[in-house]
Amino acid sequence: MNATTANQSDCPEVKVPVPFFFTIGVVSLAENLLVVVAVIRNRNLHSPMYCFICSLAAFNTIASLTKTWETLMIVFTNVGQLEKKGSSEMNLDDVMDSLLCMSFVGSIFSFLAIAVDRYITIFHALRYHNIMTMQRTRIILGVIWITCGVSAVLMVRFFASKFIMICFVVFFVVSLAIICFLYFYMFMLARIHARKIAALPTSGRGNCRRQRWWGSSIRGALTLTILFGVFVVCWTPFFLHLIIIMVCPMNPYCECYRSLFQLHVVLLMSHALIDPAIYAFRSAELRHTFRRMLLCSDWKWCS
Repeated sequence: MNATTANQSDCPEVKVPVPFFFTIGVVSLAENLLVVVAVIRNRNLHSPMYCFICSLAAFNTIASLTKTWETLMIVFTNVGQLEKKGSSEMNLDDVMDSLLCMSFVGSIFSFLAIAVDRYITIFHALRYHNIMTMQRTRIILGVIWITCGVSAVLMVRFFASKFIMICFVVFFVVSLAIICFLYFYMFMLARIHARKIAALPTSGRGNCRRQRWWGSSIRGALTLTILFGVFVVCWTPFFLHLIIIMVCPMNPYCECYRSLFQLHVVLLMSHALIDPAIYAFRSAELRHTFRRMLLCSDWKWCS
């Protein structure tokens, strides 16, 4: 914020204590690492959906690590150990920005992959294991990570261009629209299928099995909808900030919103903090895995 703009606005910049940033970063880093290790170690979790969830947790881990390291750099700068405009510091800052962009783009692609996986699970159940094989899952994950890495470098390299910033915002809005449409369409079809299942004649064990499978699939889709909702709530204020920078950079009313930037960053970081809690609350298998990992030192049980 330059001096002229600061004089035009009556809204002081809201400051968040550095230890608070550091605490959120460390806790979310530990939580998401726990999710990644749990999925890797427990063979019961080696399914496409949990692989995509593991990928999402890995991107959250990158975001947490980036913000934690950035907080440490701020602390070192404040005590005079680093230069604010040093060449090495600027290069490191570009690397951290690239990783943060990679985390965001990766989260979007992971949600898209999870949404498609849930759609196939619910509406193409008989062919699911032929469509979503682990080999295809690995290929999808490889494409996601390579695409995210390349796009993140390009975004940071050319972010000074307004065109790139517009593309960044448009990508966010279009991705939200696609995912929202997919979930809406999926739940509308789920409602129709639920009525058809309820209309089937009761045949004892077979009908109960269908109902249990259907309930489990819908529960999984609902969990991922909650995760996506949290993502939208946590990231939208940051993108409104970017839009305001492009539309009204010198307007004093816009400056009042921009003065809340550090709170927007707290929300952004909270996304990585909240997701593992949702995994644990909604997934009994993950809860069991976390408990075994935290309470016993013998890992042979999940080999």
